[in-house]
Amino acid sequence: MVKVDINQVSFSYPSADVLHDVTFQIGPGEITGIVGPNGSGKSTLIKCIDTILKPKGSILLDGTNVLKMDPVERARNISLVPQYETSAMDSTVFETVLMGRRPHSAWRIRNEDINKVAEVLECFGLTDMAMQKFVSLSGGQKQITMLARAICQEPKFLLLDEPTAALDIKNQLEVLDVIRKLVKERNMAAIIAIHDLNLGSRYADSIVMLKEGMIFSKGKADELYTSDMIEKVYGVESVVLEVLGKPHVIPVSPMKKESFDLAE
Repeated sequence: MVKVDINQVSFSYPSADVLHDVTFQIGPGEITGIVGPNGSGKSTLIKCIDTILKPKGSILLDGTNVLKMDPVERARNISLVPQYETSAMDSTVFETVLMGRRPHSAWRIRNEDINKVAEVLECFGLTDMAMQKFVSLSGGQKQITMLARAICQEPKFLLLDEPTAALDIKNQLEVLDVIRKLVKERNMAAIIAIHDLNLGSRYADSIVMLKEGMIFSKGKADELYTSDMIEKVYGVESVVLEVLGKPHVIPVSPMKKESFDLAE
């Protein structure tokens, strides 16, 4: 059973401290949503967990420190979908998703890999565009293709940095439905850094709320999402309603400057 322990993770750039003693756990089949205002450290935390950045602290996957894994072992266990794919890959959609099999088969393509790619393409509704060039896709189509590649990697631990940023409303729901289904079925652990509080409420089993690089609060969305909490973390007056059994945040207005300073 997959278990992730994030223990006292801290990170500083030469010019600024960004993360401070971030600690939380994720169990099998669970999605943890990372929320917080711009500059709170969401993307930095994702990069630290994927070892793009080298933080202090430890990140344990089933008891093994991710920061000490060799690159191939890490790629077999952890898959990252970044906010945006900026490389101009000349590969087709099929070939791009097939890249997710590399940690398992190196450069030898097996029938098993081909079948896995076909399965994932169908899962994400990409079968009809399998032979299209990646560079010709829209931003949303590229994002879905990168999600498919990450799932084709068959990770234990899935990292998603704003995975729906380029998607329209319909694709947001469809993609997150697929992610939630796969995480549950395969008993993966997943982290989603997400700006949309209401998508976080709907799809995450637990929420970690960051502010200024520290955990301001963590727990279930229905515990954390209150007007008072949104004021303190985001500096926004809001109304929180229950919609389909989940808390739904409706922003009303920014707090007045003097009130915001007092809350800080």
